[in-house]
Amino acid sequence: MPAAAADDSQPLSDEEAAALFAPLLKDSNGVIAAVSGGPDSMAMLALLARWEKRPPLVVVTVDHGLRPESTREATMVAAFAASFGVPHLTRRWEAAKPSSGLQEAAREARYAILAEAAREQGFGHLVTAHHAEDQAETILMRLIAGSGIAGLAGMQPVTLRGGLTHVRPFLDIPKARLVATCTARDAPFVSDPSNADDRFTRARLRGLLPLLATEGLTADRLAALGRRAARAEDALAAMTVDALSKADVSREGMDVSANWPVIDAAPEDIRVRALAALFRRAGAPPHRPRLEQIEGLAQALHDAAAKGLRLRRSLGGKLVTLAIDGRIMLTDAPPRRRPPQRLPNTQRI
Repeated sequence: MPAAAADDSQPLSDEEAAALFAPLLKDSNGVIAAVSGGPDSMAMLALLARWEKRPPLVVVTVDHGLRPESTREATMVAAFAASFGVPHLTRRWEAAKPSSGLQEAAREARYAILAEAAREQGFGHLVTAHHAEDQAETILMRLIAGSGIAGLAGMQPVTLRGGLTHVRPFLDIPKARLVATCTARDAPFVSDPSNADDRFTRARLRGLLPLLATEGLTADRLAALGRRAARAEDALAAMTVDALSKADVSREGMDVSANWPVIDAAPEDIRVRALAALFRRAGAPPHRPRLEQIEGLAQALHDAAAKGLRLRRSLGGKLVTLAIDGRIMLTDAPPRRRPPQRLPNTQRI
């Protein structure tokens, strides 16, 4: 549910924070709080530290080593955590930095480091300070990428990530309220210049949000789209489970088969989802099929079944076969034949 409407200039109260942090209490033996030093995560730290019911808490700052200021910022976070008696760890991303896809690689590295810290502490929960504008940017990025309903649902308040329960309590909270919270709680913070670096897609979309808002496409409306997409996703997922339960799905090793006419009788989106689920059950292929590839294959299967024809297609490392009796099978595709190598021209000496 979205948070109650509030003045964006008002800081979050302890009572609001306690309600937002409630998911951290479910089956919790401890929480890793990811705090970078920005206003969002520093506001989160200030509120977590004052939360009377909080479980054991360790603050972790991931120093990506991408800017000379990052070490000093980690020290700032450590000092602020220490002022509340909260333990703090700084972990550095030591791996070689890629020349492209830097933000994506940094994100994956950050979560891997946070998960490792949680395992070391024996904790099962991770909390991050993603806020309403982050959610709006995520939905826009997925819209541009051609995502389906699941992607347009954006980030979810509670998800499972590598054995951790990942909680994002601020997805309905505007960043302005988190900045106001820092001011009210005397929390220091820094601004990461990469947030305004036009080399990165997210930064460019962040710059577009004010312009889109003048046309009515505000962060609140994008968040509402995400919530509605999440509702639709839940309903469609339940329908897909029901269709698969009736399709006599069987698995032997990494081979999967099912009764295609049962799946084919479902609405088109359910057919596509069920086919994607069969690929997942057949194991992680070397190249996970994209949504449009699954959609194309589902249509080809539908057309072949309507004409009573067999069909054989390779996709994502799997050979998909539709038999005359209507049974669909996913097996490992045979290795591609390599064209014969041409020997270099030889000359007599």
